[in-house]
Formats: sequence, C-alpha cells, structure tokens
Amino acid sequence: MNLLSRHTDYAVRALLYMANRVGERVSSMDIHRDLKLPRPFMRKTLQVLQKEGYLVSVKGHKGGFMLAMPPQKIRLIGLMRIFQGDISLSDCLFRKKLCRCVAVCPLRREIKSMEAVLVDRLSGVSLADLMVR
Repeated sequence: MNLLSRHTDYAVRALLYMANRVGERVSSMDIHRDLKLPRPFMRKTLQVLQKEGYLVSVKGHKGGFMLAMPPQKIRLIGLMRIFQGDISLSDCLFRKKLCRCVAVCPLRREIKSMEAVLVDRLSGVSLADLMVR
C-alpha cells in the first residue's frame, strides 16, 4: 500500500517548485526539464490543480502557472483528496469486499482509529512546511 499516489507526489513536487519561484510563471516544460517529470502527465496534473483553484494560468508565449494562494494555505490532505479521494485504510484486508462482520470487526476498529490520527496529521501539513529553506 502506498500512502501517496504518483499523481499526488508529482503535484506536490510541482507546487513546491512553484512556491520556490514566487512571482515567476512556470510551464509544464520547466517542470519536465528541471524535475525530470513526464511532461504530458504534468500538463494534466497542472490543469487539475488550476481547476481546483490551487494555480492560476496565463496563456500565451510567456505564459505558465503560478500559485493561486500562499503555500501556508495549501494542505497535503487537500491534494491527496483531489488525486486519490478520501484516505481509507479500513477496507477489509482479507477480502475484496467488506464482509458481514464489518460492524464488529476488532481489526477494522483499530485501523479506523489509526486512520483518524493519520488524517489529522496530514491535515496539519502545508506546502510551506515541506519547503526546503
């Protein structure tokens, strides 16, 4: 099980790249060149981030993307939810579908508790916290 999908990982890396270039427009080509991330994948990721309000885009020759909000307001949990959906560790580990014992399963209760702690911790992590200074 991976906690972060490749999509979320690339989104975080692209946002960190932009956060370290305040006032500059960044293109998918810049990210591809400097971070060695696949350009078609990055273009789609940047479009999603723009649609969700994390980025502003400028079209044209000197166009590109910029953060639409300060790094302190961009939360890791929000990015994870955009690209991965809600965090869920409590799907049954033993079967493809939830069994009829789900309401009383002691393992599921424990995992739900861990999930709540994880979501709480992820909610406290901002892009600014991840920036290398």
